[in-house]
Amino acid sequence: MTPTHSHFSPVQRLLHWTMALAILAMLFVGVGMVATVSHAHSVLIALHRPLGIAILLLVLLRIAVRLKRGSPPLPDDLPALQRFVAKLSHLVLYALMLALPLIGWAMLSAAGYPVTMFGAIHLPPIAPHDVRLYALLRSLHTYLALALFLTVLGHLAAALFHGLIRRDGVLSSMARGAN
Repeated sequence: MTPTHSHFSPVQRLLHWTMALAILAMLFVGVGMVATVSHAHSVLIALHRPLGIAILLLVLLRIAVRLKRGSPPLPDDLPALQRFVAKLSHLVLYALMLALPLIGWAMLSAAGYPVTMFGAIHLPPIAPHDVRLYALLRSLHTYLALALFLTVLGHLAAALFHGLIRRDGVLSSMARGAN
């Protein structure tokens, strides 16, 4: 799709910033879950599971909107390597935003734990009960969460580079849209 617009749509911006907050919250909740064994641990787990599924649903919606609407073009004078890294980093972000909730869901399924949303609402298992599979998925979930954290930091650094150094409109296309 060849975009003919210079800014992301209001829906795209809403999804982006909602997901940014949800992902940051999820990363902090995940670190908190690993770092505590107190009563807070069960509270954090109760937050982590539905927030992960919410992120999964939001990223699916975001992909659909992105496929339909596209994205503004990058500046013409952006070096080819930066253009490649920008496109690759967005693919990595989307892949991680999809993979982490699915792997978390599968991990809980493999452990025999229900994915409790709220109250009595549970999601069906998506992986067989298997302790070895659980261990593998748990490690994968941890490493991919770290990869997401690093990718988000890179994304933030690139946004600040475009907004503060290049001042080329890339950051404003997502931050505030068309003037």
